[in-house]
Amino acid sequence: FPIGILQRGLKMTTEPPKGLKANMKRLINNISESKFTACGKPHKYKKLLYAMCWFHAVLVDRRKFLNLGWNIPYDFNDSDFEVSELCLRLYLDEYDDTPWDALKYLIAEINYGGRVTDDLDRRLMNVYMAQFFCDDALTVPGFKLSALNSYIIPEDGPLSMYKEVAAGLPNLDHPEAFGQHSNADIASAITTGTAMLETVVSLQPRSADASGISPGEKVLGLADDLLSIIPEPINLNKVLGDGDGTALFIVLTQELQRYNKVLGQIRKSLIDVGKGIKGLVVMSSDLDVVYQKLLLGSVPPQWLSAYPSLKPLASWSRDLIVRWAQLMDWCEKGPPRVFWLAGFTYPNGFLTALLQTSARNNGVSIDTLNWDFPIVNSEEKDITAKPKEGAYVKGLFLEGAGWSYDNSCLMEPEPMELVYHMPIVHFKPVEAKKSKSKGMYACPLYLYPLRTGSRERPSWMLNIDIKSGQPEPETWTKRGTALLLALAE
Repeated sequence: FPIGILQRGLKMTTEPPKGLKANMKRLINNISESKFTACGKPHKYKKLLYAMCWFHAVLVDRRKFLNLGWNIPYDFNDSDFEVSELCLRLYLDEYDDTPWDALKYLIAEINYGGRVTDDLDRRLMNVYMAQFFCDDALTVPGFKLSALNSYIIPEDGPLSMYKEVAAGLPNLDHPEAFGQHSNADIASAITTGTAMLETVVSLQPRSADASGISPGEKVLGLADDLLSIIPEPINLNKVLGDGDGTALFIVLTQELQRYNKVLGQIRKSLIDVGKGIKGLVVMSSDLDVVYQKLLLGSVPPQWLSAYPSLKPLASWSRDLIVRWAQLMDWCEKGPPRVFWLAGFTYPNGFLTALLQTSARNNGVSIDTLNWDFPIVNSEEKDITAKPKEGAYVKGLFLEGAGWSYDNSCLMEPEPMELVYHMPIVHFKPVEAKKSKSKGMYACPLYLYPLRTGSRERPSWMLNIDIKSGQPEPETWTKRGTALLLALAE
């Protein structure tokens, strides 16, 4: 458009209302009487139309749960609903028996699923579709759309009755309406509040604080403290020697090379920032970014080149020291009995090395190997030997569920318990693993809480099969249950 028109034009934006009730009311109020009565099978159409309104409202409003909602936020809109409604009407008229498979595929995989780019988000959408679009939705009176009694499919009636039902829905959306746990609201509120406070802090004036310390003096002191605790790069040839050429030794070498590079970058930028504050060198744009991040207690982006993290500076620096210590112990004492998987810059490389080692030891192709994940109910100090195959892994965090140590399965989390520490897991290569047993949840494992990761570095690693416990595996899918290598704190 010409600039003049854009400047003089009236700018408007539309977005769906927030809340299940508001979305349901808007969708049903937008349906005309002629469209509502156009289908030749009104009993089926009305019930499934209401279910589809609910399906749309849940997908739209699930975004409020952030990482526990969608891995990637999607902008579902009215066009998705309208084309799905048309498909519903046409297919019900065309077939005597309800074409469930065709409807589910068109709605969940094509119309709405066309926007979904994440496989686990697609799995979630299909779980919702299977729950809302089923024979019981047509045959069971007052079919429940959630665990709450407030959300049901009403009996057959005129359009005005459906509008009244939507208007009578609860004003407050409970997490259970989405299949979530009440903790999901707490987690999203903490994340939103933290982001808001970080924004407020970033807007504060950069003047001396109450103690009279200027920002420059504060950063200079912090830089000196970091220089005193951050390990120095090592001479790889001296530490590693000739090595044994195994896959795990190659992983160790590559990890040390990456950490060496990061440690060198950190020390150089800290020294240069100190010189810049003292006026000995010119502050470049990169150094200014380091200065500003240190002042806010955040990690400069230049330091995150080896591995992603959402930790603040203090915990990130402590984490870096522990990561380095694991590698140094490995160099001095050999491979540990229990590995801290989060300590690797590329954990997938370590897992691939385990598969390669197992393939060579057993004389099989690596393509025939898969993973099994037995839970080890022992403390690290009680493990006296390494496993024959694979590796013991510690330090995994469970988000979106609780963990039963007695039964080695998922369970309902306690209120306010947002994250559980997982026991040691045996990452065990197996050949031609049989199909997943019933009652097992394919739990995704992510590098860190930002499940989307970045274009250069996805956060998802693999799915770990763990026992679902009493609830069905679909329950944990709707709750966004996942394992994390690292937290944001």
